Amino acid sequence: MVERVAQSGEQDAMTALSLTQLADGLVRNGDHWSLHGAAGWMQGRTMYGGASSYIAYVAATATFPDLPPLRAAQIGFIGPVGEDITARATILRAGKSVSHVETSLWCDDALVHRAIWLFGHARPANGSNPAAQLTDLTAPETAEAFLGAPATMTFLNRMDVRRATPRGGEGPPAIRRWVRLKDRAGLDPHAELIAIGDTLPPGSMRAMERPGPISSINWSLTLLGDTITTRDGWWLLETASNHMADGFSSETLRLWNTDGTEVMRGLQSVAIFG
Repeated sequence: MVERVAQSGEQDAMTALSLTQLADGLVRNGDHWSLHGAAGWMQGRTMYGGASSYIAYVAATATFPDLPPLRAAQIGFIGPVGEDITARATILRAGKSVSHVETSLWCDDALVHRAIWLFGHARPANGSNPAAQLTDLTAPETAEAFLGAPATMTFLNRMDVRRATPRGGEGPPAIRRWVRLKDRAGLDPHAELIAIGDTLPPGSMRAMERPGPISSINWSLTLLGDTITTRDGWWLLETASNHMADGFSSETLRLWNTDGTEVMRGLQSVAIFG
């Protein structure tokens, strides 16, 4: 099994596109964008959610280049996203400080991904509440490497992943890993967080009684502040189940930089099969 995965990874590496190449591959055709052959980012029969959301974000900012910084997003994973995509972006409202942009991704004339992006200018502060700070960090440089990406998750070959907590053992239904994109060239910080923020499986996997497929249904995220920096591209990601029953799990997604400062938080609904 390890040998087959390695061979698959080597073949995938030969055809895979970097995220910057995906963005460069978007071609404008009137009121929409087209992307053909988004190789290397598949997760089973659909594209990894961070990559499809990244494409949607790029379509939004390419269509409306004068938008203020990203503040939040609400993303719906509607159907399987293939390697050939049509993307559309529409301004829902452009206010004095906040703009809402809707994006939709289509494959074979079917709507597969829809998102609402909230962009907003900074305003004079009226009070403050700093982002949460972690103090019990295992540095990514000393953390155990996570090896052997499953053959159905080829997108993991585009990333370095290391364990931020010991493997196995008892504990809450949560997963925490250090994650870094292998090729970050040309990415703006917001695009990088979108691309990497959905990397981990749901924390509910630790509570599953038997193996079975899972599928993200949506992703709601909020950026915590304007300063998005970290050391050597490493970000600490966590997925934690808040409630799991009836084939669904509510998950909280959190992302910290190497200083332990939280920079993004989200909620996600996950379908659990089997």
